[in-house]
Amino acid sequence: MFSSNGTRVHRSTFILLGIPGLEATHMWISIPFGLVYLMALLGNFALLIIIKMESSLHEPMYLFLCMLAGADLVACTTAVPKLLSLFWFNDGEISFEGCLTQMFVIHSLSTMESGFFLAMAFDRYVAICHPLRHSAILTHSVVRGVGLAVVLRGILLRSPHPFLLRRLPYCRTNIIAHTYCEFMTLVKLACAETRVIRAYSLTVAFLTGGLDFLLIICSYILILRAVFRLPSKDARLKTLGTCGSHVCVILVFYTPAFFSFLTQRFGHHITPHIHIFAANIYILVPPMVNPIIYGVKTKRIREKVLKFLFSIKVLKVY
Repeated sequence: MFSSNGTRVHRSTFILLGIPGLEATHMWISIPFGLVYLMALLGNFALLIIIKMESSLHEPMYLFLCMLAGADLVACTTAVPKLLSLFWFNDGEISFEGCLTQMFVIHSLSTMESGFFLAMAFDRYVAICHPLRHSAILTHSVVRGVGLAVVLRGILLRSPHPFLLRRLPYCRTNIIAHTYCEFMTLVKLACAETRVIRAYSLTVAFLTGGLDFLLIICSYILILRAVFRLPSKDARLKTLGTCGSHVCVILVFYTPAFFSFLTQRFGHHITPHIHIFAANIYILVPPMVNPIIYGVKTKRIREKVLKFLFSIKVLKVY
């Protein structure tokens, strides 16, 4: 492996730089990042425990929510501990294999999360447009099958990435101007032709996140059409209320996802720290916000949380 002036660069390790230009404030930036990560851990673990303990919540929507919470936990845990180690101890070194693994896990889980949002949208569509057939269509075996299909899609479509990147010559530098290993960041370090790899990555992105988002929009068009056919205003509002949490988490997920994706590939005039902040928001904020949205806007989960907290308070009294 050779540098741009012909000298060999050791490819066994990369150096994560963090946020270029803001190195002096890394310690301060780590505080909100660490708090957001802690809230994401607590919120998603609480969501998983509550749904597992309450048999009344063993319905397709909440089972898909459990799958989403699990993916959120793994995705942010893959990136954030190394980020905090970099910010706190200036430990930016990461092995080449570790870098490829981190990149693969983050991107494959992001693809899975998009698939879970689509599955949740389909659940809302069936529940509102075909309520009498909901339990017959979305049985537990179907839910498990859909979850497995989403996981396999994320793994199979993203698994070529580390193998393609492994074959590239990295002869410019081993310094990564980012807080974690990202596909486009690694591609930009290569000193070989990468048009085919970029085209594959772009195609996968459009066939997963892009197509999922379009299908979610289609499902909500059908849902709105069914809702506005309801006879009373109260019935329309009540029915739409069941979709409120899902719509909110979709916006929280796809807004930073599309911004990060588009700026990485087409936003050449945007400063690097904006790219990196967008990528970290995409990793950190949805896992933190999703349990809060469902806890606040979903009555059944909110009741279970309050019941759980009340039982803890009673135990403390006795």
